[in-house]
Amino acid sequence: MSSTFQAGTASQGAVAHNDETARHSPATGISSPRMRQRDLLKIYAWYRVVIALVLLGLFASGISRGAVGTLHPALYLNTAITYAVLNVVWLLFLYAISFQTTPLRIGSILGSDILAFLLLIQASGGLDSGVGYLMLTTCAVGSLLLDRRMGAFLAAIASIAVIAQQLFGILTGRADTQDIVSAGSLGILLFTCVTALQYLSTHIRLANQKAEQERRQAQHLQRLTQQIVAQMRTGVLVLDGKGRPELINRAAQQLLGMKRGTADELSPELLKALDTLNAQVDKNSSVIQGAGHSELRVGLAPLSNNNRVSSLVFLEDNRKLAQQAQQLKLASLGRLTASIAHEIRNPLSAIHHAAELLAESAGISDEDRQLTEIICRHSQRVNQIVENVMQLSRRRTTEPQRLELRQWAEEFLQDYQIGNPQSNIVLTLPAVSVHARFDPHQITQVVTNLCNNALRHSQLSTGRASAELAISVNTERECAQLDVLDLGPGVPDEHREQIFEPFFTTEASGAGLGLYIARELCESNRASLYYCRSRDSRSCFRVEFANAEQIF
Repeated sequence: MSSTFQAGTASQGAVAHNDETARHSPATGISSPRMRQRDLLKIYAWYRVVIALVLLGLFASGISRGAVGTLHPALYLNTAITYAVLNVVWLLFLYAISFQTTPLRIGSILGSDILAFLLLIQASGGLDSGVGYLMLTTCAVGSLLLDRRMGAFLAAIASIAVIAQQLFGILTGRADTQDIVSAGSLGILLFTCVTALQYLSTHIRLANQKAEQERRQAQHLQRLTQQIVAQMRTGVLVLDGKGRPELINRAAQQLLGMKRGTADELSPELLKALDTLNAQVDKNSSVIQGAGHSELRVGLAPLSNNNRVSSLVFLEDNRKLAQQAQQLKLASLGRLTASIAHEIRNPLSAIHHAAELLAESAGISDEDRQLTEIICRHSQRVNQIVENVMQLSRRRTTEPQRLELRQWAEEFLQDYQIGNPQSNIVLTLPAVSVHARFDPHQITQVVTNLCNNALRHSQLSTGRASAELAISVNTERECAQLDVLDLGPGVPDEHREQIFEPFFTTEASGAGLGLYIARELCESNRASLYYCRSRDSRSCFRVEFANAEQIF
């Protein structure tokens, strides 16, 4: 299965299941030491129960007769039974509180262990029974569960208690000086064990902290990378050796027209282009047809990781290259129009002025007057063409903004009908907000041109100047689209691609630049303008916007 980066706003973050991991990872990092402490406490609680039952079983079965409980059997038996019961109760209590307890309780339990072992040592006649070595485990656990001072204090208490117990035995005649040496050796062993464990635990803790910092840093960089990839306009795919996607970002899904849940199904055209690029060493990019009416440039780069061969595929909207070519074209067009405008307008003005003077002559016939009107009308048309070309070459830089299309459409229609009071434009809006990135001035220019065309063709076809402006969401590509529909006969199939060419027109009075300029403005804003038929077979010019969330 492939991983999918879910794009969203920068504040929302992107990546659905990756975002979920990112949200939970800091909490996991903080709670890891506590988890380890609870695990150790759980193990030690079970250990205490087992040790208590073993000590009780050794005495009750008589296996260790002469080793434990030799001096005071009743004291040994009562201590072992009480210790076993308390350990079982303590284990059940820890399960009830999910092994989340305080250092004071832990210290109290460890202290009770030392006290129980001292009583068992006393009941067994001294350190020869071996019970005293059980305090090594108690002090070792204390050094891990408590801080350094409490761990050392616990070892000191145990050592002092054992030595004091042996001194009391010497005073009462039940022990000799050799037992003092054994007690001192046990005390040294306790301190050595605690010191070594604290030293190791300190270094392990520092290493864990460093590893945790590096993990968080790596996780932070991973989240940043995911958000960057999710917000990119460039589609990114990672394919395994069999051509199956391992990773695909949302931009790639939109460019390819994939729906969520079908990220494992690549189009045959894309697979064919990738196979061609793999076979050609000197070629690393190709152009294919994307979703809707877009063209995609496909780039391929091999990846190698742990003997696994993968491919990194970049999908880029070819409108970016068209935009760069358009800028060069406009620069050349600007230089051309600047040089010829003066040469054309001067004689054109003279022709127009001469025709007007000729029309004012008293001896001119009606036929000649009609000819002068034709000269004046076509002179104005040529002048308008020059003006349109100069306006196109002087077009300002695109400044896209995030627009809420429902609000924009209402404001646009209100302003448009003020200047065209006889027009009848129906506005169709969705129930939810629809956002797009476009230059506000340029989208007004584009839609004004489309509405003018729609009203004119509807008037010619039905005698009524009516049109519809519809805002909707393309669920397949997850982007906004704007439709301008009319009641005209529509564009013939043989003219569908020509209508966006400069100076192409089917009307005697048209300059043929309106739709061309509209498409150029759309491409400058990474949108597509094309002609289609609506579901009810009405003539429709559709603006398909780029995704509003992709900002890079």
